[in-house]
Amino acid sequence: MTTVDLEVPPRVLAIGAHPDDIEFGCGATLAKWGAAGSEIWLFVLTDGSKGTWDPTADLAELAHVRIDEQVAAARVLGVTKVVHGGFVDGELSNGRGERERVVAVIRRARPTMVLTHDPWKRYRLHPDHRAAGFLVLDSIVAARDHHFFPEDGLEPHRPDEVLLFEADVVDHYESVDDTAGTKVDALLAHRSQWRSTMGIDDRSPDADAQRAAFETRIERELRDWGIEVAGGGAYEGFKRLTDL
Repeated sequence: MTTVDLEVPPRVLAIGAHPDDIEFGCGATLAKWGAAGSEIWLFVLTDGSKGTWDPTADLAELAHVRIDEQVAAARVLGVTKVVHGGFVDGELSNGRGERERVVAVIRRARPTMVLTHDPWKRYRLHPDHRAAGFLVLDSIVAARDHHFFPEDGLEPHRPDEVLLFEADVVDHYESVDDTAGTKVDALLAHRSQWRSTMGIDDRSPDADAQRAAFETRIERELRDWGIEVAGGGAYEGFKRLTDL
């Protein structure tokens, strides 16, 4: 069953593997819900320290830059709080220690809605995206039960729903006509990723055209969702899970 436009959730937790993953996956939806009054938390699991094509880059410095960029992007989206996991980029795993960290954030944020990567997406290459999806879903199960990590001293919490972005099978859509531009602005706040991820070389005489092409790419993706679901308009698509 396909659904469109949920009631605005009061508390939202979006969890991504790297800085900018959340903006790519659900940025326009978060901006819409934030404008409508949702309390929104972002949890970025890794430090993003491998997000460069420069073999001489100072990776510790890049990690600090990416924290600042994520905070700036969150400000654009109207996010309430950003949490940084600090796990090493490219080495994320779904171990006990990682689950304990995610469970603690879920229990502190107490979201009614969680958004994260679809770990079952076929032919996905990036190991952090796969690991993040399974890590978050396993942590949702743990967060709801008193007997998982009782030493944290946090009350259990069960979210109402999960939306998986980058979904292999899409069955829910959020209309984002009014916040498509906000998604683009939030993505562009990740300036360290312009060249490697967005195809924008700000040292090039073609930088303005490259930036316009990136904006067009994002807007086209949102319009493609709209053609699929409603014959027009901008949408973000997800896999919806309600049996938690």
